[in-house]
Amino acid sequence: METKIIPSVIAKSQKELVEKIEKVMDFVDYIHLDIMDGAFVPNESLKFDFRIPEELNFEAHLMLQNPDKWVEQNWQKVERILIPIESCKHPKELIEFLKDKKEVGFVLNPETELESIKKHLDQINQVLIMTVKPGFYGSEFLPETLEKVRDLRKLRPSLDIEVDGGINPETIKKAKGAGANLFVSGSYIMKSENAKDAFNNLWQALKN
Repeated sequence: METKIIPSVIAKSQKELVEKIEKVMDFVDYIHLDIMDGAFVPNESLKFDFRIPEELNFEAHLMLQNPDKWVEQNWQKVERILIPIESCKHPKELIEFLKDKKEVGFVLNPETELESIKKHLDQINQVLIMTVKPGFYGSEFLPETLEKVRDLRKLRPSLDIEVDGGINPETIKKAKGAGANLFVSGSYIMKSENAKDAFNNLWQALKN
């Protein structure tokens, strides 16, 4: 199981997307794209036919009321697709469609129980557990969500478990202690004056 820190990007235009990717592309190999429709969450991001550089790896977090449609139309764009179980109408069909094409994972929002994805765990690559209410940079970290991380790690010792939301040097330690190995960081990295220093601060916190 690899440990990774993955910066996340919210963007309303291709220009903003490029600027944010350029801010981190020299020191990361994976970027997390927040794709939001303004309905499933109260914000919009990457709600256009965006372009991304082929030399980097991207994962798409689909905060959408209809993630199935986005997958059908855009699966080629990214390496990994993360689908909220709350709005996924046909989880088995999506797994089947993507299994030989891309990595796939399900997302659990703070209020969603682990039980909702248990039957799919043997067919997916990872689980993303939201540690904030989704939709915005800078939302408050919810420590109670780490219970799901602990329970999932006991259930699947070798599964990639990702956390997203409120990740900073203090909370990343807590998430690691609970059993996460992939850490998405939005505002701490993207809103910092020096994104590389912020990224390195997170790595240092993981080592201590």
